[in-house]
Amino acid sequence: MARRRNAIHSLIILSFLCGLWTGRAFFFNIGYLLLVLLILSWLWARLNLSHIRLTRNTWTRRAQVGKTLDEYLSLQSRSPLPKLWLEVRDHSTLPEHRVGIVVPPLAPYGAFHWSVHTPCLLRGEFQLGGLTLTSGDPFGFFQLTRHIPARSSVLVYPPVVPLADFAPEGEMLSGGRAQQRRAHCATTNAAGIRDYAPGDAFNRIHWRSTARRDRLIVKEFELDPLSELWVILDLNAAAHVARPFDVGGVAPNEMYLPPDSAEYAIAVAASISAHVLVKERWLGFAAYTPQRTLLQPDRGGRQLTRILEALALAKVESDLPFAHQLALVSPQLGRGAIAILISADMDDAWLAEAQLLVQRGVRVIAVLIDPHSFGVAVRARRAAETRARLEIGGVTTHLVRYGDNLSVALSRANLHLPNRPAL
Repeated sequence: MARRRNAIHSLIILSFLCGLWTGRAFFFNIGYLLLVLLILSWLWARLNLSHIRLTRNTWTRRAQVGKTLDEYLSLQSRSPLPKLWLEVRDHSTLPEHRVGIVVPPLAPYGAFHWSVHTPCLLRGEFQLGGLTLTSGDPFGFFQLTRHIPARSSVLVYPPVVPLADFAPEGEMLSGGRAQQRRAHCATTNAAGIRDYAPGDAFNRIHWRSTARRDRLIVKEFELDPLSELWVILDLNAAAHVARPFDVGGVAPNEMYLPPDSAEYAIAVAASISAHVLVKERWLGFAAYTPQRTLLQPDRGGRQLTRILEALALAKVESDLPFAHQLALVSPQLGRGAIAILISADMDDAWLAEAQLLVQRGVRVIAVLIDPHSFGVAVRARRAAETRARLEIGGVTTHLVRYGDNLSVALSRANLHLPNRPAL
């Protein structure tokens, strides 16, 4: 376009010089004609970008790896003139988010709508927008742009894999001490009685006490005496390995885990958390992401949302060894609690901390991410040897390798029980 404009500028100057040299009006007319053509072309390109409304609707600000983010965009002309050429360019940071499009000619007051369905391939927080509108004139002399700075963000949660067969329920997830916490719903543990209050369900009325005291009496319940569980995730940068990858060849609607041990560890933590919380168990979470993230035990969808948000925003930048992390979290673990440790570290220091937890009466399940399976040279002990040392110390283990199906790797069939009973 710059070359075309320069050619027109040269012709205009040459026409006026020839007119001055020869005195003939023909050359002046040619110069004026080219000058008017240049001005009209600029005005055309300018008008193409005016009186336009561009809207984008994103139905949700939360997505998950393996799911699709849907966006609907609309371009409306509010001008009595047609729009012959418009191009929309997007500056989103979400991978494979292709919003850019060349808009077909718009009639006066016309509109164009299109939708974008982007597979979410990586976890994290991503920017949607801004947008740039580009247009020009029919002769190709000018190309003008208009930037629309409106931005929003979308949070992509890590993948959650169904774990129908995780851990022997009757042995590793057995009951614990009574929690002595009032329950809002009926449980198998009655804690006492009290006077009826407006809003109490009729099925909680204790009829014998009501008849004896001649007023409505209702039963109170306590939470079931279940052991608290903790998911403790190791995101120490020195322990994890990764190799370059490209998400361009991933099929849509496919749950993609890159060749990164930290991403496997995060997916394991998310899947175990969802599995435990769906069963209405009490779950706590601890990790350094790289700031300390400590969520006290809770249950239900609210706790799952907190954990998934922490995992979605987690960065593998911590320099704190996993042994130190366990030492800092261990005061939170009471006797009878269940600690699920997830790490790719093969160092002996945290193995000793895990054995100390076992000796204190904490049930420990370790999920080892094998760093050697990611195709990167690693100076670390083999995962099989680390697994054997953990089992000798009374720790139940799972082993996850690159390319494994997490549902299978975390199933009861691949569970290794300790070689000796816990002290």
